[in-house]
Amino acid sequence: MPISVVVGGQFGSEGKGKVALAIAREENAAAVVRVGCTNSGHTAIDGKGRSWALRQLPAAILAPGVVAVLPAGAIVDPEIFLREVDALGLGADRVIVDPCASIISEDDRSAERSSGLIGEIGSTGSGTGAALVRRIMRQNDTQLAGAVDRLRPFVRDSTAFMRAALDRGRWIVIEGSQGFGLSLLHGGYYPHATSRDTTAGTFVGEAGLSPLDVKDVTLVLRSFPIRVAGNSGKLPNETTWDAIAQSAGLPAGYHELTTATKKVRRVGHFEATIVKRAMAINRPTRIILNHFDYVDPGVRDGQINASALSFLKKVEDGINCRVDFVGTGPATLISRDAIHVYQSTPRDKFASSVSNLKSPYLAKSPTSPTYLSCTRIPYFLAGSAGIC
Repeated sequence: MPISVVVGGQFGSEGKGKVALAIAREENAAAVVRVGCTNSGHTAIDGKGRSWALRQLPAAILAPGVVAVLPAGAIVDPEIFLREVDALGLGADRVIVDPCASIISEDDRSAERSSGLIGEIGSTGSGTGAALVRRIMRQNDTQLAGAVDRLRPFVRDSTAFMRAALDRGRWIVIEGSQGFGLSLLHGGYYPHATSRDTTAGTFVGEAGLSPLDVKDVTLVLRSFPIRVAGNSGKLPNETTWDAIAQSAGLPAGYHELTTATKKVRRVGHFEATIVKRAMAINRPTRIILNHFDYVDPGVRDGQINASALSFLKKVEDGINCRVDFVGTGPATLISRDAIHVYQSTPRDKFASSVSNLKSPYLAKSPTSPTYLSCTRIPYFLAGSAGIC
């Protein structure tokens, strides 16, 4: 049952693509699955150091030899799909689109642009929600991937392919879309939500696989969570990019842009409530904290000083669980075991490549009894704040 599910624990852009790629490389995965649609993007860095921001294909396609799968639960924009396939130089041997996947039409994009959702809830206007509504309503004009001539070379039964891989003991990585706080059902911020659920269980179902196949659920967090620009919903402890840049030693005017709309993201300080609820529902076996280099400029040079360690300890105390890896750069992950729980002085040379991701897929018991094992998270950790 070698399936890894990568899920975001906040409001998206937690670095899921980077983590999914690291797992795919480490496990020599047969397939990487992208559920969701083009209303969000995943970024990862290939073996030559080039950064790719992909909206349709899974970022983990950058791992050598893997097959990218868009399953029946995916929603495909043919224009974006074909553009990314061409840019990456992929053929039908490396990409599968399930014939039952939904298709975004120009009418879907127009419907969202004229609906007012972009201004009202910060929608990206990609047409994702409109395409999903058409499918749910079973309208006669709904088109599935199997009927699109341009996609025909890539169309085949994705579940049959993945089941055969699993039967051979090969690994599959499901690259979840967006973040838990954006879930239409569970995030707690409705109507400022995306058009579907964003939990690990839903991702597995959309991929056409069984929960019994899952070996690992990796919850990915940001040190400073973001939301998209505009009236996109509450962001606890919201701050400014100027404040982040100052503490992180970044140039004045530094900011992040959303992958889909290229607008400046909103940013906030770490807040544990949404993460604890994500933990209660997703039951992660492993937690990764990315963008740790925003905490202190020394982190980018592999120096985990007192302020960075204090931040990490505060995060772990807040979620009552130990972090397993921290991300110190766009393609770098450091094992938490390399950072002593009570370290209070700078240490050098901690920076490592993604090859250091190797670890048991059940979270280790913490060295300090302060934290619970992430495989035994009680539901009371969810609390009640922010629940619909």
